[in-house]
Amino acid sequence: MKSKRKIRIETLAVHAGHAIDPATGAVSPPIHLSTTFERDAEGGYPHGYVYARSANPTRHALEQGLAALEGGQDAAAFGSGLAASSAILQALAPGDHVIAPIDVYHGMTKLLREVFVRWGLDVSFVDMTNIDEIYKTVRPRTKLFWLETPSNPQLKITDIARIAEAAHAAGAICVSDNTWAPVVQRPLELGADLVVHSTTKYLGGHSDVTGGAVIWKTEIGIANRVREIQGMTGAVPSPFDCWLVHRGMQTLPWRMRAHSENALKIAIWLSDHPRVETVHYPGLASHAGHEIAARQMNAFSGMLSFEVKGGREAALGVAAKTAIFIRATSLGGVESLIEHRASIKGEDPRTPQGLLRLSIGLEHPDDLIEDLAQALS
Repeated sequence: MKSKRKIRIETLAVHAGHAIDPATGAVSPPIHLSTTFERDAEGGYPHGYVYARSANPTRHALEQGLAALEGGQDAAAFGSGLAASSAILQALAPGDHVIAPIDVYHGMTKLLREVFVRWGLDVSFVDMTNIDEIYKTVRPRTKLFWLETPSNPQLKITDIARIAEAAHAAGAICVSDNTWAPVVQRPLELGADLVVHSTTKYLGGHSDVTGGAVIWKTEIGIANRVREIQGMTGAVPSPFDCWLVHRGMQTLPWRMRAHSENALKIAIWLSDHPRVETVHYPGLASHAGHEIAARQMNAFSGMLSFEVKGGREAALGVAAKTAIFIRATSLGGVESLIEHRASIKGEDPRTPQGLLRLSIGLEHPDDLIEDLAQALS
């Protein structure tokens, strides 16, 4: 972008990482499919690209856009959110200690327990809303604090600034998974060192591309190591996948606004329903983390969960009756999804059997409420 003025997030999303193609004048950026790039007569690479695993123009444009959107210095794009998370953990050394949340995406729990603990990382799972528990868990080799807020699936809220301060006091890095709250929450501004995304979700926004990303505030050692791992291990997205995520990002602020407005309206309606035991949504004043969420978020995103009275069978019955909500995993697309989360997570006593997770899409909220009303009837 040519402007030096501070611009608003909607304008930034449209233009971040985008430029007019100098060869053709095309407004929409080209997709560079080439896997290799020509050297000059002296053996150098005048355009800065060598081989697609290490760098690609389409991926570079996406990474520039991601960094700008999160307020970071640079970013590395990956083939999935877990590939991005893995690169951060691979940047640590065997014996290093990680503090991670109890309520967290189950794929992250499995990655830590079944891959990296066996590889040599020491991991403690704690309640990230309890600062005293966190301080008690710190060890001499604690190198990384992992945050996920709002959490999956119970939407617990972690005070990012406070945990980042605790991490830095321990000489550790603070990583915040911001998959559920892009644009509406900016962890780097709150003290986090790295932000991780599953770009499959809100950033892509249309349930048609898989990807991940790591964004960093400054060129600290772990960021440089993540970039090296990206090139060495090759878990990179294809140029077309990069192009799809980059295109999705252009409408992200407007989509997040609509997702958030729809979700709040539905959460308020659910909280008054006689068959609903509990609604987990930080936009509700009754939510335990509402005060912190209101301080560190400018909207409350489009994810919520609620618990149906009667447990597992009652919840499955509600999910079976929806007509607009689609029974499917994932989140962040334009369509609304419903999922019985305990069925996905397997044997996990911390996930209530009556809990249904909703990804609120861009349909009219009254249609979604009518669908839930008939399913709960």
